[in-house]
Amino acid sequence: MARPLAGVRILESTTMITGPLAGMMLADLGADVIKVENPDGGDPFRSFRGGKYSPYFFAYNRNKRSIALDIRSEEGKKLFKGLVAQSDVLIENSRPGVFARLGLGADELRRINPKIIVCSISGFGPSGPYKDRPAYDAVAQALAGVSSLCFYGEPQITGPTIADSVTGIFAAYGILGALYERAMTGVARTLDVNMLDSTVAFMPDPFLTTTMLNIEPGPLMRVQASQSYAVTCSDGKMIAVHMSSQDKFWKGCTESFNCAHLTTDPRFDTRAKRVDNYIDLAAEFRKAALSQPREFWMARLAARDVPHAPVNNLLEVIQDPQVRHLGTFADMQHPVCGSYKTVRRPVRYDGARDDQPLNLPPEFNADGAAILRELGASQAEIAAWESHNQTLAKHAP
Repeated sequence: MARPLAGVRILESTTMITGPLAGMMLADLGADVIKVENPDGGDPFRSFRGGKYSPYFFAYNRNKRSIALDIRSEEGKKLFKGLVAQSDVLIENSRPGVFARLGLGADELRRINPKIIVCSISGFGPSGPYKDRPAYDAVAQALAGVSSLCFYGEPQITGPTIADSVTGIFAAYGILGALYERAMTGVARTLDVNMLDSTVAFMPDPFLTTTMLNIEPGPLMRVQASQSYAVTCSDGKMIAVHMSSQDKFWKGCTESFNCAHLTTDPRFDTRAKRVDNYIDLAAEFRKAALSQPREFWMARLAARDVPHAPVNNLLEVIQDPQVRHLGTFADMQHPVCGSYKTVRRPVRYDGARDDQPLNLPPEFNADGAAILRELGASQAEIAAWESHNQTLAKHAP
């Protein structure tokens, strides 16, 4: 069984995506992740867009245990410190300074547990002119330059979560490095991961193109250079083609679309010209593709070994033969919501990932009493904690 983080305890005091994704990635590797939630309803993603079982919460919180703690209260803070004493890592994504103001800054946490690794996630870092600003995915994408490479024509924010997700991935990456260093040297680190840095780091090449070649990237720069195209076929379905730099793919693509004459067209007879005249070439491919359905073109592209793929919608992704072969999705069964698909860990150990735990996201505070018993809390202390949580819930807005 390859669960490399078995025996590692992660204390996750986070909400929404960045911290929960980092915690889930570590849980997928076998760590025991305890999600600490506010007693007044917990992670807001639980009820995002109404209801009690949001798919957004399900997406980022499998394989965890949940406890409701009011760390603003003295009793809740005491219990939280008890968890700190028994944990290897704390992940928190409050605004900078919040934990310190609660008396839970890195120095205090390290006094309680000298070996704890503290990972703080923020929008813009712990200092600087933007440190106190609220940050969400679209804000980080815009500030980091991603949006400038995506907007084409009238500006419209589209697509999946990028900044939130890459920040969670980089946080997990940093925690794994810190765990390894602690195992080798005994040194426990304090980590800072922010959305702005992470989003910039996600796309280093356009920054180097700008600074080394003095070329300002735009939304078409990458697809021009990589010779990537999308076309709509006669049946309304789409294909993506990525020819890269190999001449055989260029020739194969023109043959596939019955437009071999383009290879001698003075606008396109060198790769540099094809880059410069990308819009014109895209129009030629689109015009050709409209004469036949997608399956017709896919067969011809495959026969000539041209890099291509259908532009799948999400349901088509789930049914795609290669996706099914890889076992990318797993079926989960929830007692209230029924069956749903979850995306499995993309990393295999020794060619397998059957060892990945696939436990349902926790019900709110489902594990609180059990976790407190693990801390050695008395029944009286557990009763007082439950009473405090009930009082907070009654007065919640």
